[in-house]
Parts: sequence; structure tokens; C-alpha cells
Amino acid sequence: MTRDVRHHVDGLYCYPVKSCGGTSLDTATVGPRGIVGDRQWMVVDETGQFVTQRELHRMALVSPRIDNGLLELSAPGMPPLTVTPAVRKERVDVSIWSDRCVAIDEGPSAAEWLSAFLEVRCRLVRFPEDAIRRVDPEYAGPNDQVGFADGFSFLLASCASLDDLNRRLASPLPMNRFRPNIVVSGGDAFQEDRWKRIRIDGITFGVVKPCARCVTTTVDQKTGEAAREPLRTLATFRKVAGRGVMFGQNLIHDQPGVLHVGAEVAVLE
Repeated sequence: MTRDVRHHVDGLYCYPVKSCGGTSLDTATVGPRGIVGDRQWMVVDETGQFVTQRELHRMALVSPRIDNGLLELSAPGMPPLTVTPAVRKERVDVSIWSDRCVAIDEGPSAAEWLSAFLEVRCRLVRFPEDAIRRVDPEYAGPNDQVGFADGFSFLLASCASLDDLNRRLASPLPMNRFRPNIVVSGGDAFQEDRWKRIRIDGITFGVVKPCARCVTTTVDQKTGEAAREPLRTLATFRKVAGRGVMFGQNLIHDQPGVLHVGAEVAVLE
């Protein structure tokens, strides 16, 4: 077993509504699906199909915040909205990638607010506490689960890797383009590609799969405007044939706990 004390947690982030703005945390409570509250809500179209910044860049401008169990939404030019989680026995079917899931519709007020700002008819749904969505068994065990995240409970990114990328760009970009849950500092660029297991605050994480990046990385998270970077530059040195352009690593955790900014990241394998 090898401990590598050169790495520390530089940032922790939660994204309450899938593909909307993120919240920086000093500490993060970890439950069965990852950081508690992360991707607990999702925007769907009228057919129940999930929608993201890939199609609707304006989603970057929606700022969600969880306060005492309530979801607060804000966006430019919109009155703030407080969403009280709906208590309903009936469930709706929604689709996220190839998965068909059950969800709870948060009602007409949230739907009207989001539809007005995003300029498409859509609804807000919540992942039920008693529902289970399994992680891809190719990478995970039978008890590993995830909420409305794309496929894994955590995404890790490295400050050193972003620094390496930014040295290749005409204008440097912030880490929020990559929407990680855990940001680590220290070590060399893309050293995380070689990790298999790490431990933070007593929680062991399997480093199971590089993250293939999509057009969301090209969306300015402050303006909602899209350009060509960083995908154009990443493709020159981080493209894997048949798999895409890679930045960051998907993780699967082994137990609940609490993560802290500043905590050591021990590289076990």
C-alpha cells in the first residue's frame, strides 16, 4: 500500500440540478449515490427525455441551491423560485441515456419557471429516495448506484492537468468547464490517468474510467455562450480512438462519509 501525500483536495462541488450551475462546498456529505443532493433533480422534455447543456446552453445560467431540504432556483431576469419537494405516490418514467428511471415530478410552478427561462417546454423531476439506478456493471459492483449523474457517482479532475491544458490555449479556462465533484492539487499533469484506487477522508474510491468530454465543456458557465475550446485543443493530445476526448476520471466510492477541502488524497494503487 502506497500513500501519496503530495495530493490534496482543492475543491468539492455539488450540482443539485443536472446540467445547471454548481455549488462549491467546504465539506461534502457522501451517501450511497455520491455527494448528497448531487444531480438529485433533472430537467426533462415533455416526453420525459433528459435535457442538458449539450442542447440548451442557457442551463448554465440556472443557479440551484439546497437549503433545509428546499431547492432554490435563480437565473438572470427571473424571480427566484423555491421548490418544495413534492410528496407524491405516483411516479413518472424518465429517460437518461439508455436508462429508463422513475422520478417525481415537481409540479407546474417549477415547470413554468424553467420553460420560461429555457424557452422550451420542460419539467423538473426529482430522483426518489427509495429508487435505485445501478452503475454500469462493466465497471461497478452490484450495490453501486447513482442518481441522475451521467453514469458515475463522482468525477475527479486535477489542477495540474488543467494547468497543462491552459498552457496550450490562447485564453485559459476555469475548472468549472469540466464540472467535477472533486478537484485535486499536487503532482504531475494527467497523473490521475494511472490511478486505480485512492482514499480521501477514509473513503476509498475506485478510479474506474476516464471521462469522455462533450460540448458542455465549450459552454462558458457564466454567460451560457459556446465556442470551440477546449475540445479543439484537447483533441490534439487527449483523443482516444473510438472513445472520444478525455479529461478527468470517473470514480466509484465504497462507503458513505464526509469529504473536506484540504484533505489528503492517498494513492493506493
